[in-house]
Amino acid sequence: MQDFTALDGALLIDKPSGPTSHDVVDAIRRQFRIKKVGHCGTLDPNATGLLIIVLGRGTKLSEKLMGDDKVYEGTMKFGETTDSYDSDGELVASLPVMPMTLAELNESAAAFIGDQMQIPPMVSAIKIKGVPLYKLARQGIEVPREPRLVHIYNFRFTDYTEPLGIFKLACTKGTYVRSIAHDLGGKLGCGAHLTTLRRAVSGKFDVADAKPLDEILRLSAVELEKRVIPFLKLAASS
Repeated sequence: MQDFTALDGALLIDKPSGPTSHDVVDAIRRQFRIKKVGHCGTLDPNATGLLIIVLGRGTKLSEKLMGDDKVYEGTMKFGETTDSYDSDGELVASLPVMPMTLAELNESAAAFIGDQMQIPPMVSAIKIKGVPLYKLARQGIEVPREPRLVHIYNFRFTDYTEPLGIFKLACTKGTYVRSIAHDLGGKLGCGAHLTTLRRAVSGKFDVADAKPLDEILRLSAVELEKRVIPFLKLAASS
């Protein structure tokens, strides 16, 4: 049997708002001088929550872990549409929000449950002919995007105080939650965008078991090893 080191596996990071997922990878690599470091599913810079970081031979499992279903929690603002579908973008439309109850909002949200073809937003990392879409968007260029099949298992608002709704959403990999916000706003006729997003669950892993990035970066090498989920345990869960 192949021998594994204490640093062949994964870390569960509670990503703060601000850094990119790649920034987190770089910080771990530099701080602990680990050559092979990757992540299992990009979180937008302003998003927080569970980011699975794979180390050493654990990087061999990144594709399998990336394919796991996800659960998100967040907030949507109704009445405003942005070009990125979230609060990082430029405001492109502002419309009055019709009066609605939490039950009525959830009735509209329920229509999104199930299979759907989702068109990725222009402000995304998907590449067209090697160029990330967000770079084209910055130049004011919009190109056709291939719709992708995603599945929404559950989508429900737990609170609504105009114009903000707090929601929880369970979905397959590759789902753009900000696109859901944009499309729901369109369905309601007032527009909407995502204001906060937090990944709570990825596969069998929960953000409750993760540690904030700054705490991880303060660990000693020995303390870090104790936080690593070993390769064989990781393989069994993927």
